[in-house]
Amino acid sequence: MTTTTVVVRRLAAEEWTGYREVRLAALADAPEAFGSTLAREQAFTEDVWRGRLLARNTLVAERDGESLGLVGIVPAGPGQAELVSMWVHPAARGLGVGDLLVRAAIERAGRLGLPEVLLWVAEANAPAERLYTRHGFGRTGEVQPVDEESDRGLEFAMLRPATG
Repeated sequence: MTTTTVVVRRLAAEEWTGYREVRLAALADAPEAFGSTLAREQAFTEDVWRGRLLARNTLVAERDGESLGLVGIVPAGPGQAELVSMWVHPAARGLGVGDLLVRAAIERAGRLGLPEVLLWVAEANAPAERLYTRHGFGRTGEVQPVDEESDRGLEFAMLRPATG
């Protein structure tokens, strides 16, 4: 990969087809990391994809028009956002794209008046935990199944408290 600039921006509802493509790639690449499945989301209609983009603050990392990763921010409670659907394309891992996405998500949450950010990480995903720890997240002690409908393991909560 070349070293041209990576840009992180928010996706609009009209960009649902590109969002669908990247989200399905994420589910195919790392099914153990998400509470949903590739088969479930392949069946989503255009209205569902557009609705997700309207309900979430979905950010995409791009270089030269190519999507390198995604992250979403959704309100989770008073003063708190939840970071969801984080994924970096395998070819872009280790290049700082994950750091760019996490920073952008934290900044977006702050602009929405949600300075505390919560997220869930699958137990076996040590690289993700290291990424989040670099950005001030710590384990809360909460644990839950990745998916209530199957036996795909557990995930744990991490929280980045409000700063300042």
